[in-house]
Amino acid sequence: MKTISEWLDEYSESHQDKTNKAIHWVCVPTILFSIIGILAHFSALLTALILVLTFVFYARLDLVLAVAMAALLAVMAWLIFILPVGVGFYIAIFVLAWIGQFYGHKVEGKKPSFLKDLQFLLIGPVWCMDAYLGKLIPKWRKRQKSQMTAIQAPSSF
Repeated sequence: MKTISEWLDEYSESHQDKTNKAIHWVCVPTILFSIIGILAHFSALLTALILVLTFVFYARLDLVLAVAMAALLAVMAWLIFILPVGVGFYIAIFVLAWIGQFYGHKVEGKKPSFLKDLQFLLIGPVWCMDAYLGKLIPKWRKRQKSQMTAIQAPSSF
């Protein structure tokens, strides 16, 4: 099994362009939110099961990042359960966010990582979280071997 550093370094290879990274800061969390929203409208039990399995995947890589992701996922799930919107809203933001993602990769000139390995669909959110924590917590030790020198969260976060 790859380490968190190996996953994040490999993911970063196709996320070097400033525009693509900025798009990812918006679209990756939006896609995650929309997937939870779509699932929750069909089955709360299935949603909970998938969130637990996602947490296990992250915990096997890095417990601290897993806890941070669990907090984010809990907030997203809570928002989904209190927002008065239907499944169409989540489908629409899912489609729009994926359009943004593919545009970002067109600008980058590199294929999305998940085309090589579907597990990268789970790595994208934790890649964002690692960089967010690096911006929010000055002493945060980023998990990439490269220490994410080529990746910086927008200063507005």
